[in-house]
Amino acid sequence: MLLRIRSRDGLERVTIDSANITVSQLKTLIQSQLQIPVQNQTLSTNQNLLLAKSPSDLQKFTDMSNSNTPLSSLNISHGSIIFLSYEGERSIKGPAIQPAGSFGRKMTMDDLIAKQMRVTRQENPHCDSVSFDRDCADAFQHYVNESLAFAVKRGGFMYGTVSEDKKVEVNFIYEPPQQGTEEMLCLLRDPEEEKLVDGIAAGLGMKKVGFIFTQTIMQNKKDYTLSTREVLQAVEYHAESNMEEWVTTVVKLEVSEDGTAAIHFEAFQMSDMCVRLFKEGWFETEISEGDDPKLSKMKKEVVVGVKDVKEVDNDFFLVVVKILDHQGPLSSTFPIENRNTQLTMRALKSHLDRSPNLPLVKRISDFHLLLFLARFLDLNSDVPALTQCVLTQAAVPEGYKLLINSMAETA
Repeated sequence: MLLRIRSRDGLERVTIDSANITVSQLKTLIQSQLQIPVQNQTLSTNQNLLLAKSPSDLQKFTDMSNSNTPLSSLNISHGSIIFLSYEGERSIKGPAIQPAGSFGRKMTMDDLIAKQMRVTRQENPHCDSVSFDRDCADAFQHYVNESLAFAVKRGGFMYGTVSEDKKVEVNFIYEPPQQGTEEMLCLLRDPEEEKLVDGIAAGLGMKKVGFIFTQTIMQNKKDYTLSTREVLQAVEYHAESNMEEWVTTVVKLEVSEDGTAAIHFEAFQMSDMCVRLFKEGWFETEISEGDDPKLSKMKKEVVVGVKDVKEVDNDFFLVVVKILDHQGPLSSTFPIENRNTQLTMRALKSHLDRSPNLPLVKRISDFHLLLFLARFLDLNSDVPALTQCVLTQAAVPEGYKLLINSMAETA
């Protein structure tokens, strides 16, 4: 029977006699068939093993740590995927090498360029970590769980700050107009609305720092970290940002064997090579129905390991980023833009009436409320004045108090 082994090198196959062999015997077969020493192997049925970055991380994966455990007791059968992390380097058997030059096939300029396009795994991200404001992360995941039930995709842009030591903080998520299906997310971006968003962010001392999207329940049953469509969309926004520290975040619902469900946030950066290949037009952007969603197609061959290939495992393009959380300066209680409900002045009145004893500056310290107000204000004068109040938590000038209250009273 065949087992599929997924490692940092992609997907490979190992032949075994039956599922009655032990973990120890499997490791010996991996050593003989894939040339990875037994003592360097860590195995697991959990794909998160491939995200482990330190020996202590590896020790958390214990389902296959007992050498005497039979594979059959782990529900492993023909075609099952096992995840492998290993120390050291290895040579992957490639195709027969054709001689070049005067004694064989001549190398074209495309061949020479492809030799320079060597796709390897980037070990370190350009940011130290990404930290989410708990309220804004909760507002996003609550909506996709409670209202959308993770049945269709949802996305947004993350705004916050980047510190001198490359720590990214996300303090609000802007959700543009969009249409989501089970497999695709189409952002119907509104340049005028994004000008307002960027203006508010600038007034709060923040900027766009990343892209966040969900994977649906049906996607969780498939064998990839990011699909080809997701890689193309994520690298497009990363390239557009011209930011080294740009972060891509995936939110998914994972259901365990006992039926309990948990929402997980995973953060990545698209690798430098991925961004370069995208900017230089190497990616095939047309995706056909029969294409493997875990492989990105190239217009020309690139080098992966020792192979010249036109398909690259998407995992090669992902650099894992550590996730933290914090309590930021803004709340996320005002209804969020571009969802199922139309925002009206009644929403403004309800929000302000909810906490009448708080100073007005506290009640308007919410990005989504500021975006609602900005539609009726001047971007060049009013928005900077209000965001400055929020930034410094200074009293809102009397004129703006009257304006905001009168808007609420029209409900």
